[in-house]
Amino acid sequence: MSIENPNVLFITADQWRGECLGRLGHMVRTPNLDRLAEDGVLFARHFASAAPCGPSRACLLTGMYLMNHRSGTNGTPLDARFTNVALEARRIGYAPALFGYTDTSYDPRTRPRDDPALSTYESVMPGFDPVCWLPEDPAAWLKYLRAQGYVIPDEPFDIYLPVDNYPGAEGKGPSYPPPVYDAGQSNTAFLANEVLDYLETRGDAPWFVHLSWLRPHPPWVAPEPYNTMYDAEAVPGFTRRESRDDEGRQHPWLAFQTARPGFRAPDDDVALRQFKATYYGLMSEVDTQLGRIIDWLKANGQYERTLIVFTSDHGEQMGDHWLLGKSGYFDQSFHIPLIVRDPDSRADASRGTIVEHFTESVDVTPTILDWLGLDVPLTCDGHSLRPFLRGGPPARWRDAVHWEYDFRDIRGAAPESDLGLTIETSNLAVIADARFKYVHFAGLDPLLFDRETDPGELHDLARDPAHAQTLARYAGRMLSWRMGHMDRTLSHWHLGEGGPVFRR
Repeated sequence: MSIENPNVLFITADQWRGECLGRLGHMVRTPNLDRLAEDGVLFARHFASAAPCGPSRACLLTGMYLMNHRSGTNGTPLDARFTNVALEARRIGYAPALFGYTDTSYDPRTRPRDDPALSTYESVMPGFDPVCWLPEDPAAWLKYLRAQGYVIPDEPFDIYLPVDNYPGAEGKGPSYPPPVYDAGQSNTAFLANEVLDYLETRGDAPWFVHLSWLRPHPPWVAPEPYNTMYDAEAVPGFTRRESRDDEGRQHPWLAFQTARPGFRAPDDDVALRQFKATYYGLMSEVDTQLGRIIDWLKANGQYERTLIVFTSDHGEQMGDHWLLGKSGYFDQSFHIPLIVRDPDSRADASRGTIVEHFTESVDVTPTILDWLGLDVPLTCDGHSLRPFLRGGPPARWRDAVHWEYDFRDIRGAAPESDLGLTIETSNLAVIADARFKYVHFAGLDPLLFDRETDPGELHDLARDPAHAQTLARYAGRMLSWRMGHMDRTLSHWHLGEGGPVFRR
């Protein structure tokens, strides 16, 4: 490391679709992210390795695929034996500070059965110091609002309710009016303030900050002026079949998912288009607050010694394929942004580059650790992106992207009762390259899409005899991928004459 007192600013914005950046020609206005991309590297084909929040963040922070860390749902424990980016950074003196949340479900074998931490999936990844912990129940932010004179409702989530009788709301969707708080007091601004206050105390000492913003995650209600920044009639339309029933005929899982509360998109297109407009507004709000932090870094001489990573945990269906939220096998749930700004002068030649190679969220932890001069743990399935930051791709790089989705339901058993599956067969895995996407279900028929001729993924080719060889080839590629990433805890060791030998 040639930079003295290097810092790490590792940012996630929850549920951000990968195409939603001004730098990529999208209508959403993200001037600060665009400038960051022009001064760094934008990875245009970056994908989450899992969904929803807990599993995805487990992949992101450990560098491991879901099939190895096995924290497959919000609430599935993460094995305490696994290391992560924060624990590794602590080895060289950092005290990684968390602002926001990591949605980590603790290993119950390490705690008493009556430990309150086992009553939530929203605990803190080991290794992070929760300087400002802001999980789904945002007590710290509500305490701040109370101090500002707001009356806090008995039900915490009611703070997001839109105000009544808002001018111009007639004929708009329900997410058009703003909440009672203003943009300077939103949870997005609140976390930015907390980060800036923390940085003011650090002086020239190196720091590691993980800033985990909730937005643009639901509830989709944005403070002024972000609630009216985008016209609902001007947002892009929806990728879907004519009707929900038509969509569901593609696959039993899709019919199951589009009928589930919480995943079923509304039939009201006015409401849905306004959801999308408000979603974009929340993105622009995040961008504004990010700009404040970057301005502080520049004004205080820290920009040129800070690695900045901006990404998301997963995407959002936003009505595409008649779905809301994040799940399944469609790109909308898994294609996410990644911008990395390396301050090292050796990265100058790559500034402004848009990388079209496939990258995955499991690559982020190896990248940060590599930049800090640390060995990447053998448990990591991803690879450092530093070669892209300093010239170009490594000699051998993946030509496809992979992700997994575990839809088991331990408490309700819905896939078992509705789809005839078991706990262990309620999951799917995806391999996709520039041409085809193959979706393998553990207990249901596979899917195959031609991504060139059918970018909307509306036509399944898995049962087409003309594509039988393609189906078999991609099934084989998926098997090879899984075989090549099986647990490596001791597999690189050999015991014999002369003692133990280890080779990467």
